[in-house]
Amino acid sequence: MSQYKTTTSNGKSSSAMHQPDPEVVARAKRRQFSAMYKLRILQEVDECNQPGQIGALLRREGLYSSQLTDWRRERVAGQLQGLSSQKRGRPRDEQATELASLRQENEQLKAQLAQAELIMAAQKKLAQALEQTLTPNKEVRL
Repeated sequence: MSQYKTTTSNGKSSSAMHQPDPEVVARAKRRQFSAMYKLRILQEVDECNQPGQIGALLRREGLYSSQLTDWRRERVAGQLQGLSSQKRGRPRDEQATELASLRQENEQLKAQLAQAELIMAAQKKLAQALEQTLTPNKEVRL
């Protein structure tokens, strides 16, 4: 008999009652623990004095003993940075950030200057063309 078939109160089997959900579950995200949480868990573990209390604590919190070992090692080594939550990536230097923004502004101003020079050159050519057409020729007499 299949694991999905069940018997109802009237004795008939029903396979449609407990079929698995075909929906695909979204990919799980990696958990991140704050420094306060890590320190709280380490303090609770230090207070455990009966056999099995640490295991019960780990099961209750959904943790692994390897995480506990890593957190203890970091605490002993004085790596408070390892216990605090930090953003990933390179730390930003204020001068480098300011330099990058100034360079970007400089490029924008250069582009605006080039555009203004093109407009002024076109205006000069237009003025010269209009001047030539508006000035009367001396050769033509009426």
